[in-house]
Amino acid sequence: MSGFQFVADHRNTFTVKRLCHVLDLRRSSYYAWRNAAPGRAWRAADDLALAERIRALNAADRTLGAPRITAELNEGVPAGERVNHKRVARVMREHDIAGLRLRRKVRTTISDESGQKFPDLVKRQFWAPAPGCVHAGDITYLPIADGSNLYLATVIDLASRRLVGWAIADHMRTELVIEALDDALATRGIVQGAIFHSDHGAQYTSNAFVEHCKSLGLRQSMGRIGSSADNAAVESWNATFKRETLQGDPFWIDAATCRRDSFRFCTRYNTHRRHSYCQKVSPNQYENFLNAATFVLAA
Repeated sequence: MSGFQFVADHRNTFTVKRLCHVLDLRRSSYYAWRNAAPGRAWRAADDLALAERIRALNAADRTLGAPRITAELNEGVPAGERVNHKRVARVMREHDIAGLRLRRKVRTTISDESGQKFPDLVKRQFWAPAPGCVHAGDITYLPIADGSNLYLATVIDLASRRLVGWAIADHMRTELVIEALDDALATRGIVQGAIFHSDHGAQYTSNAFVEHCKSLGLRQSMGRIGSSADNAAVESWNATFKRETLQGDPFWIDAATCRRDSFRFCTRYNTHRRHSYCQKVSPNQYENFLNAATFVLAA
């Protein structure tokens, strides 16, 4: 309780002058605080209404944090009526509303020391001048309740963060990453001379994958051995995928559920999930913006 509130609560028992003297408060400050009470009450009511809107969004998708909730609230709202992300974060704290927070689990990459090596053409600059120029890929494991794993291979466009190719299987042999790359090819083709960046996993250094990249006109790129930061964009995608599909559970109940959740997330990720890198719109929307801008510049 503030000193001003104490004075207000006891002003009928003691004089305001005496209470302010005992509490070492200025009477003018107390009266200014009291006169501002209607404004505080209005702001509190407005914050409560905002909290209810935030709670509804949080109930529909527990993975939303303050930035993406702010984007949802401001969708289609005139500039003068938009809510500030700092206010959203404050209201969430005050009303105990939080998005899902989990620690990222460690993933182990099995390197093949005898495999082929390629220079790092990305050097932690996870962007590209236009879609189709630079891609990054990885494999992550998906734990199942019976102790087995499924494995998800992905191909992400670093210009738009769009998931352009993916494949899931009960193994992580080289054909899994080739299937993911072929899915990207089927989705929108491969630009001759484009970069494909990965870690030094045995699948990516294998002769079969190297030859497949050459046949597609791709230039392979690899970060340093043992450095997950050199492929951070895809590592971040993996963490987001597990956080938002498992939502705190240690594993999927069965392989069929895991496959369904994977398909659902990969579709929603591209079409609806707001991405901080994409200025709070979905990767598909952002890629459309980039393609439009490229077309205008070329014209």
